[in-house]
Amino acid sequence: MKVWRGNEYNMRGEKQLVAYLEDYHKETGYMVSFNFNKNKKVGVREIVIGGKILIEAVV
Repeated sequence: MKVWRGNEYNMRGEKQLVAYLEDYHKETGYMVSFNFNKNKKVGVREIVIGGKILIEAVV
């Protein structure tokens, strides 16, 4: 779970999750981001980083 603090911060969180997945020999991870900006784009997206699948929900 992350609070939205900008794209750079979010990318670091995604990389951190990928590292956890590698450590625990998993292929898929999930991340929830809380974004309090007025012009946010909410929803669920699937991204692939380093061969790992991340499911990210922005609320």
